[in-house]
Amino acid sequence: MCISNAIHTFAGIQLRIECARLMREQGHPEPTGQAKVTSAYNLPSRHVVHTVGPIAEGHPTPEYCAQLASSYRACLDAALSAGDASISLCCISTGVFGFPQDQAVPIAIGAVRAWLNAHAGDDMTVVFNVFSAEDEAIYRRLLGMENEIETTMDVCASSGSKEAPGISLQGDIAQLWPRVAS
Repeated sequence: MCISNAIHTFAGIQLRIECARLMREQGHPEPTGQAKVTSAYNLPSRHVVHTVGPIAEGHPTPEYCAQLASSYRACLDAALSAGDASISLCCISTGVFGFPQDQAVPIAIGAVRAWLNAHAGDDMTVVFNVFSAEDEAIYRRLLGMENEIETTMDVCASSGSKEAPGISLQGDIAQLWPRVAS
């Protein structure tokens, strides 16, 4: 099951109805690299941010790389505009869309890092929620966390604090502000 179907399943039919209404009103498919916000319904959050990542099919072009970065930025912009102080981001396009994980993760980290630095005065916490141990290993390696305490495969950064908290555990989420924002 892809992440989109999992989200829609657990949110309930209301989410599919809202998405269908948005698409009908928009009159065309959502362009790659943009984002929309809906209610979260049965999920434990206020909103769901939806994006369409590039369909790389194992061969990302420079255009696909730019679209992937745009998807992450658009999600962050949408969450901020919706008044959310946190967002959990999946590994966009690495599933059925075929973007290689080892190429997608640096793009994700780079896009989030640049966005957080550009929005240093905003209060936004970003959680990279990964699906597999392989994804987790790539994020840990690129963030310099190979030897850190094991978590449940979430890595997190925040733009809202001038004082970097370093690494601390909050439940099962490791705060990684210094590594992502610098």
